[in-house]
Amino acid sequence: MAHQTGLVLGYNGIHPFAQVRLSDRASVQALLRALLDPLEPFFSPAKARVRCPGATAVRFDQTASEVEGICRPLWGLACLLAGGGEYHGTQWWIDGLKAGTDPDSPEFWGFPRDNDQRMVEMCPLGYALAVAPVFWDSFSARERANMENWLGNSINEKNMPNTNWLWFRVFANLGLKKNGGKFSQARLDSDIRHLDTFYRGGGWSNDGPEGIHQMDYYSSSFAIHFLQLLYAKLAGDEDPARAAEFRHRAQQAALDLAHYYDEQGRSIPFGRSVGYRFAMVSFWGALAYADVDLPAPLTWGMVKGIVLRHLRYWQTQHDMWSPSGTLTVGYAYPNMYMAENYNSPGSPYWACLAFICLAVPETHPFWTSAEENHWPALPAVKPLPHPGHIMSNLGGHCMLLSSGQACSYPMKGTHAKYGAFAYSSAFGYSVPPGLFTLEQYALASQLGLSDDGGEYWKTRRLSSYAALETRGSGSGSGTESTPVLVSVWAPFPDVTVRTTLVPPHPATPNWHLRVHRLSVAPAAASNNDSPRRSIMTADGAFAVHNENALDGRYLDLYDAARGEGTQPKIIGNYDTNSPAGWIAGSKGAFAVCRDAGAVGIRALEGDHAVAAGGGGSSSSSSGRSRPREANLVNADPNSNLIHSRTVIPTLQHTLYSGQTAWYVTAVYAKPAGPGVAPSSFLDGWDAPPALPAWLQAEMAAGGKAAAGGQAKL
Repeated sequence: MAHQTGLVLGYNGIHPFAQVRLSDRASVQALLRALLDPLEPFFSPAKARVRCPGATAVRFDQTASEVEGICRPLWGLACLLAGGGEYHGTQWWIDGLKAGTDPDSPEFWGFPRDNDQRMVEMCPLGYALAVAPVFWDSFSARERANMENWLGNSINEKNMPNTNWLWFRVFANLGLKKNGGKFSQARLDSDIRHLDTFYRGGGWSNDGPEGIHQMDYYSSSFAIHFLQLLYAKLAGDEDPARAAEFRHRAQQAALDLAHYYDEQGRSIPFGRSVGYRFAMVSFWGALAYADVDLPAPLTWGMVKGIVLRHLRYWQTQHDMWSPSGTLTVGYAYPNMYMAENYNSPGSPYWACLAFICLAVPETHPFWTSAEENHWPALPAVKPLPHPGHIMSNLGGHCMLLSSGQACSYPMKGTHAKYGAFAYSSAFGYSVPPGLFTLEQYALASQLGLSDDGGEYWKTRRLSSYAALETRGSGSGSGTESTPVLVSVWAPFPDVTVRTTLVPPHPATPNWHLRVHRLSVAPAAASNNDSPRRSIMTADGAFAVHNENALDGRYLDLYDAARGEGTQPKIIGNYDTNSPAGWIAGSKGAFAVCRDAGAVGIRALEGDHAVAAGGGGSSSSSSGRSRPREANLVNADPNSNLIHSRTVIPTLQHTLYSGQTAWYVTAVYAKPAGPGVAPSSFLDGWDAPPALPAWLQAEMAAGGKAAAGGQAKL
């Protein structure tokens, strides 16, 4: 066979993936082929490994990384074959599976040890064996024995993380079972029984046991719901009760999960592993695959619309490819700052979960229905008590407010991925490229506190209290209420923050509120002669693209005629104290980019800012300090998932020992989009929401909330 050089994307090159016009099943098949084709040059000689471009390391060995490269695309290929489709490179995978599981092959994958990454890759392999007979039927008796030894026998007595990983062993055994191979029914049953202990109700499962609160995309599309539905389809005849339960959970969750996808097809990035990109939509194809009866008001046209719009969105992300046409580690562009320590160059192909829809028959209403928009049938604001989110679809994007979640093990940028206050389908989230000054921390939708003059910053990660509560609307009717998220957290032992998150209101759809009550403990009596302790604070809005339409340089001071720029001026990172870069917090800071939209932040607390204690140069003789000021933090490059150059409107302040402060922060967001004129980006900026009556009462009462419902998270 002639040497294959593969795809080369040069200057302004457009990937074939982006050129497929999505409309029906055949076009989605073509989309998958465009994703798989560039892998050909990166197969090893015996086809057992795929070394995707990139020499970056992960926490596991290089062989396991290359096993990811061959096994993860199987999610797409197996679905294509199961649905009657064809792919010219299927033999590459057949040959690779034979060589990879053969202990005598120089490309043998190696048997897994405890908690081995190879266990993850057994899941797509097990599924492929279960649904695509071409693989098992191609094996000789010896090759089948090799597969049994590697896929089943080698994993069943090994330790695994107490997380969604247990599903991977279920599918290893299920794949062998479907082909009459040697497997362990006892292990399969015990794993599913244990996985059921993760269930919390309302369709939601934790990614782990009691005592943690972690409900990200692994709870839905990346693993738990997705694999529950595949199990219901493949094992429903033998385990009908559990299959029915899994379908019921999916029905419940669907009415919540629909709120994570906007009209343009974007999903809300939240939590870890969002570099799996379009895997975020796999839950919806799995509903059709598992023959779930949709709950009203959802229709198959709506489900189809969610899937196809999401895939179309990723077709517009031209920077996510390597020059060879393979997926990169990152999100909208290659980005190692947001990557997990397990994201190898082959990891992004978990995105192939999205192609579960190809295993759905072409006669299914998922394919025969016309696409619909699901949003007219859903409430614009919905509280979700299990994940601790309040969802909204107001102001041109889907957004979630979040409290109480935290990753249960060390995770790079974990405070940004789980602890931020708000996450947006349009603006994404930002991670810290470094740990020195605000520019490197990139505190989008976070409150940072520093006790060393602004070098290092602490943000919300763990909360001692987190709950979904309700407050009166302030309308005077006595019948309306507003869902809010309340959390209590301590960035330092002597500093306590109580944060209340308030969703947008239809009257002010581009604004949401976050209310912080901060308390700094008094200095110890023995320290009366020492300088009073100071705590700097920085409250960030969403990050927005920092690039003007004229010449691609950083945004200039706002020009109303052009409808682009910032208030105040962006000051370089080497002169952040320049007066030109600051403005009163009550006037607020904003940034407008013609291709991304507008974000901004304003301080609404007025005279309530600080009371008691006092001290320091910014305090008046009455013990009240100067109000908050606003500026534009020029975030370090590559901190945001969506845009590589961003700026963050931010409110800053300083507190001192013994002080208590109220911060009422109004956050503005109006993204660009179809039918949104750039001249309208700031239409709502001069009309921020009024302080609700219930909030005014709480502030007057010193932070004591009126009685109302609550659901502790």
